[in-house]
Amino acid sequence: MSQTVTAPTTTDITIEVVYRGIFQKTLAQRICRSVVLAARRRGSPGTAFARYGDSPERNGVPAKQFAVVAADDTQLEASMARYEPSVTDVTVAVDDTLVKGVESWAWYGRQPIWKTTKPDGFVIVTSDKTPDEIVAQTDTAVRPYTLAVVPGAASFAGLWVYKDDHTDWRVLGALAKVAPDWIRLEDVRALVQEQTKDPNAVASVQYGFDATVLRPVAVGEGTSGHEVLQFEKPGWTTMRPGIVVDARKPGERNPFYKKYGARTMRPVVNFDTCIKCTMCWLDCPDECFEVTPTGHYEVVYEACIGCGICAQVCPVKDCIVMVDELKFDPDLDANKTVWPQWQADRGTYNKWFEAKSGVSAAPKSAKAAASSGAAATGGED
Repeated sequence: MSQTVTAPTTTDITIEVVYRGIFQKTLAQRICRSVVLAARRRGSPGTAFARYGDSPERNGVPAKQFAVVAADDTQLEASMARYEPSVTDVTVAVDDTLVKGVESWAWYGRQPIWKTTKPDGFVIVTSDKTPDEIVAQTDTAVRPYTLAVVPGAASFAGLWVYKDDHTDWRVLGALAKVAPDWIRLEDVRALVQEQTKDPNAVASVQYGFDATVLRPVAVGEGTSGHEVLQFEKPGWTTMRPGIVVDARKPGERNPFYKKYGARTMRPVVNFDTCIKCTMCWLDCPDECFEVTPTGHYEVVYEACIGCGICAQVCPVKDCIVMVDELKFDPDLDANKTVWPQWQADRGTYNKWFEAKSGVSAAPKSAKAAASSGAAATGGED
C-alpha cells in the first residue's frame, strides 16, 4: 500500500543520526556522508559533521552525527552557522532502545528522542518491533511527527570498524521515502551501486524504501513513565572558579547524572539462585551493584549501562540474564529496584523474572530433583 509523504518545503534539510558511541560511529558517519553524496548528484550542496570533534564517546553513550543539504551554497553556509542544530527535519535512531530518551555526554539530562525534530518532521528507527510498540516507549509527544520504522534489529555494524549488515543502505532507502525532494531514491541506488558494485546492497536500499512503515504520532501519544530530571545547567559565567568536587556521603549517588541512557540491555537477577559470591559487585565497572540485608546483590538500574560483564562473570548459569531494554514497561518497570519485590513476594517476582528473561527461575538443583523423580516413576520431564 503506497503512502503519501509531504516533502520538505524549506530551503534546506537537516538530518541527525543518533547512535551508540564507539559501537555505531562508523555506521552513523556512512549514513550522513551518503546523504550528502546522493544529494550532490543533483547539484544540491551539503555537508556532514559530528556533534563534537573531541567527544569522549564512551561505549554506548548516545552521540550524534549530522547531515545538512541545501538549495545552494549560500543557504548551506547559513545553515552551517549553527554549531549544533537545535531543530532537525529528520531524526534517525539506529538502535531502537534510544527511543526511551537520550542523555548525552553534554549532560543536559535525559531528553526525548524527538527533542530536536520539527513539527510534522520524521523520526526513523531501525527495529524489529511494531510502530505501536515503539510509540509506547517514546516520550509523550508535544507536537505531531511521523514515526518511520525500518525493519531490522538494532545495528552494531559500526563497531570501531565497519561491518556491513546493510543497515546504512536500508536507512538511506527510508530517508528517500520521507524526504524525496532532497534524497531521491534513484540517486541513492546509483550511489550505492557505484560505491559497492553489489546488487544486494542496491536491493537493500529499495527494501528500506518499500518496507519502512510510516505511523503518524499525534500530540499526547507516548508514555509519561520516563524520568524527567529537573535541574538547571550552569552557564560558563555562573560556574564556580577552579576545580570543584561536591562531597557526597559513602554510597550516595549523583541525583542528576544517570547512565542508563547508554543501555541497550538490562541485567535481571534470579535471587533464588544467587550464591552471594560478590563477583558482579567486584567486576561491575560502574559500581551499580549494592549489597542487600540478605547478602544478595541488587542492580541500581539508574547507574547501569548494560555492559553485560555481571552476566559474564556470574558463576551460576542464568542467575543474571541480559534482557532487551524495550521489554521493560516505562510505567511499570522504569528503573526501580527489584530486590524488595522478591523479598515481599518471591512467586510474583520469579514470574516477572521468567517473563523478562525467558528462562526458569527454579534453582537447578530443584529442577534436577524433579527430573529424577519423574524418571523414577516413569513420568516425562
